[in-house]
Amino acid sequence: MNIIRPSADLRNKYAEISKLSKDEQQPIYITVNGRGDTVLISQVVYEKQLAELELLRLLAEAEDDVSQNQIFEAEDVFNDLKKQLKKD
Repeated sequence: MNIIRPSADLRNKYAEISKLSKDEQQPIYITVNGRGDTVLISQVVYEKQLAELELLRLLAEAEDDVSQNQIFEAEDVFNDLKKQLKKD
């Protein structure tokens, strides 16, 4: 179930809102005059979502490479990397 709180609670009950976001690990919808305005999430949830988005971006890039037949044998890639590392 969605957690909905008025914007005044951010000012008057910040500690409670902060604890709620950490405990529940889900978004808190902040309203202004009864209308949706902002969504608050804990830092842990935010960082997890960023990591998931980055993984999805990488998977989409990989899928695009495969669809364009831009694939390489892993052994060849590792051998090239080893050669480059020896040069440095």
